[in-house]
Amino acid sequence: MAAPMRSALPALLSTFSRLSLGGLKTSRCVHTQVCPLLFRTSSQVWAAPMKKKKKADSATIIARETKRKKKFERQIKRLEKYGRQLKPIEEIVGDAQIKADIESRRREKTVMTFEDSESRALLTKDWTRYCMTRHQHELTAIRAAMKSQQRALDSLLEESEELYQKAIQIDEMLLPLEMKGPVETPPIKDYDPVDGDYLDTTKRYDR
Repeated sequence: MAAPMRSALPALLSTFSRLSLGGLKTSRCVHTQVCPLLFRTSSQVWAAPMKKKKKADSATIIARETKRKKKFERQIKRLEKYGRQLKPIEEIVGDAQIKADIESRRREKTVMTFEDSESRALLTKDWTRYCMTRHQHELTAIRAAMKSQQRALDSLLEESEELYQKAIQIDEMLLPLEMKGPVETPPIKDYDPVDGDYLDTTKRYDR
C-alpha cells in the first residue's frame, strides 16, 4: 500500500500546486512552488494628508452650538414672516448703492437749437455720401483686378496647360506665420507655495 501512495503523491501535489487561501483581492496565498509569480497591483490613492484636529474647549463648543441654534431660529422666523425667498439674480437686481444714488447720477437732457440739429443732419448726410462713394470705388477696383487676373489666366492656358495648373494652385506660404516664445514659465523668486487651502466666496442663500 505504501508504494502506490508514493507514486500518487507527485500527482496530488501538482493538483494543489496553486492552492490559495483568499479571494482575488488578497495577496496572502499558500503555494507549493518554489518561486510562485505573485505580482499584485494596488489601487491608486490620491489624497492629501489630514489636518491635525485642534482640541476645542467645552465652553467654545457650547457657544458654537448656541449660535447655531439661534441662527436656525432666526431662519425659521424669517420663513414664517416672509415665506420662501427666491435666489436673487445679480444681473437683474443690480447694485443697491447705484439705485440709492440714481438721482445724483441722472443727467439733464440737453436741448439742441435748430441750427445745431441742422448742422448735424448735414454732416451725417455728407459722411454717408462719402462712405457710399468709397465703397463703389473699392468694388470697381476689385472687379478690374479680377478681370485682369482672368485674362492673364486665359492667356497662360493658351500657352501651357502645366503652367496654368500651377498658377491656379493655392500658395500655402503666402502668409507665413512663425511664433517663438518661452517653452517654460520662469520660476518666481522667493515664492512660498500654498498648502492647498483656499477661501470659498460662494454666496449661500436660505432655502
